Amino acid sequence: MIISIAQTQLFILALTRVLAILIQIPVLGGNVVPLQVKAGLGLILSAILIPWQGMPANPQELPILGLLMAVGRELIIGLVAGFAATLTFNALQIAGEMMALGSGFGSGRIMNPTMGDSGTALDQMYVMFGLVTFLIINGHHSVILAIQRTFTVLPLNKPLPAFTGEVVMSMTAQLIATGIQIALPIAGALLLADLTLGLLARVAPQVQVFFLGLPLKIALATFAVGLIFSISLPTVTDLFNSLGSRMLKLLGG
Repeated sequence: MIISIAQTQLFILALTRVLAILIQIPVLGGNVVPLQVKAGLGLILSAILIPWQGMPANPQELPILGLLMAVGRELIIGLVAGFAATLTFNALQIAGEMMALGSGFGSGRIMNPTMGDSGTALDQMYVMFGLVTFLIINGHHSVILAIQRTFTVLPLNKPLPAFTGEVVMSMTAQLIATGIQIALPIAGALLLADLTLGLLARVAPQVQVFFLGLPLKIALATFAVGLIFSISLPTVTDLFNSLGSRMLKLLGG
């Protein structure tokens, strides 16, 4: 089989889009994934997905400037589609941050290699919980199918669609609300604990509420987190099941 220069260029464009999406999914192309693994996965997926998106029989060879512009377009498309995955995992990070805010865990921050920034213990625990759930429900299969469908919605070497900020803002608000919804039980329990400590301070001023409240809220938050894992599992599952549709929605599909 003879591979022409034009076909090689189309493969480079597909590889650019696939890699731009993968690097925004922690379990497939995050900071902890070696560069060789990311490059190899991108090459394999690009080689598999190119026949599905209907490569023309006699593609036209692009000049150098045209190829660079086409690579830039594919990079933008991949980053826009992968932004949905970033928002999805950030929803879990928001939930962990909100839980740690009033529980005492927020005072100790450590490096989170999965997300590439610092976070609290609850933040990291919920991100790891999300990654495990993502793999258990075969979320990576949904992502690969969504990547394949992006080539149907926006074929290679085609003009960029008219991206609107309304869809991004709406999706961001929805995922922030989901993160707050996951954290609400613990936030409510901590609020009741604060109210109880406030009443105790009024009834018995001699009690050192500050020194009593901090370990109490840490213990309460730890106990509540263990209880709500089963409650939040359906929400997290739905969050990842709809990841592929969110990726396509950002592209207008």
